[in-house]
Amino acid sequence: MSKKKNKSQHLATISLAVMGAGFIVTFPFQDSLWGTILQGGFEAGLVGGLADWFAVTALFRHPLGLPIPHTALLPKNRKRIIAAIISMLENDWLTKESIRKKVSSIPFTEKLFNFAEQAITGQQVRNVTIKLIQHLLLSVDSKKLAPIIESELKVKLKDLDASKYLPVIIDQLLKRKYDEKALDFVLKEIDDWSKKESTKERLGRMAVDALENIKADGFMQFALKSFTNIVNEEKLGSIIQGLIQKGVQSFGDPFNQNRQTLLFHINTKLQDIKTDENLVLEINNIKEQMISHWHLEDKITDFIEQLKEKAITLIELPNFYEGYLLPHLSKAVENLKTDDKKINAIETWIQQQISVFVDHNHSKIGKLVEENLEKLDNKTLINMIETNVGKDLQWIRVNGAVCGFLIGLVLVGLKLIF
Repeated sequence: MSKKKNKSQHLATISLAVMGAGFIVTFPFQDSLWGTILQGGFEAGLVGGLADWFAVTALFRHPLGLPIPHTALLPKNRKRIIAAIISMLENDWLTKESIRKKVSSIPFTEKLFNFAEQAITGQQVRNVTIKLIQHLLLSVDSKKLAPIIESELKVKLKDLDASKYLPVIIDQLLKRKYDEKALDFVLKEIDDWSKKESTKERLGRMAVDALENIKADGFMQFALKSFTNIVNEEKLGSIIQGLIQKGVQSFGDPFNQNRQTLLFHINTKLQDIKTDENLVLEINNIKEQMISHWHLEDKITDFIEQLKEKAITLIELPNFYEGYLLPHLSKAVENLKTDDKKINAIETWIQQQISVFVDHNHSKIGKLVEENLEKLDNKTLINMIETNVGKDLQWIRVNGAVCGFLIGLVLVGLKLIF
């Protein structure tokens, strides 16, 4: 820009020099017709060039360094010019309404989605995302977090009322036929116990002791005495063992009436438990006592540390971002793009935030311009303006010299004619 300014200034100086030289050269020929006409043209061109040089120079400095009134207009009116520039920016060029209108025409969400789709597949975003996740994981203080989790966990557990969940548990037990499974388990244990040789011997001794301790008179006493003489402990144990096994076998039959009756009785008792307030109260008391005596802080701390180690190990895998994170991010962006309601909400929010920002910071535009201009001294400011608009100003000088020359030719011609 400075080269163009110097070139145009050089051209303006040449044009002025040409007019001056032409005016001097035509002095010997002023008695001739063409000498008179040309001298008049060069004279008018010289006057026009000098006048425009004076006018252009007076904008920036005193011509020839002389303190002529109404010259050096820019330095003298610096504050007025800066104020006018600021006013023009704030009230004409960059008004709040014009900024809002321009902002409202920009599809921010569309640009945002396009940027997000391109960015999430880039290496830079990949590296930043992984480092951010690693930093967040490493910044988690397990010892500080554990008491909070323990406290919240205990509160949630204490809020669990057995009266709400006991009926559900019982219904699930019956639905999954745990009553029959429990009965079959007990029958199997009884059957296994009854088949043992030690069980037979114990049952036999217990039966003999019971018979011997029965008190009876007369014939009944004689009958019991006779019976105990016929059978011994082994036989009585075998008899009782067989009875138990037959009973177990009969209760194990799904179609056995006794089994059905027992299961019905169990089912009835379980249904009654649903509304047993005493049982519910006891369960709640036991639950609260257990929770109060729990000390889970160390276990929770260890659990959090284990989770952190596993997470960090997972993140360090080469395909973590592309294989795990990127598909979810891409899907989230794609789902959001198809949700018109959310898109409109995001667009509205962005426009509102920009509008609020413009309202709060619009005056800073003028202050910023003023601060930057005030940093410049007069010489620097003048050079800046001359650098940017000097070319056009210098052409004013050239045009003044040329137009003056042409007008001079016309005026001299008219004088000669009339």
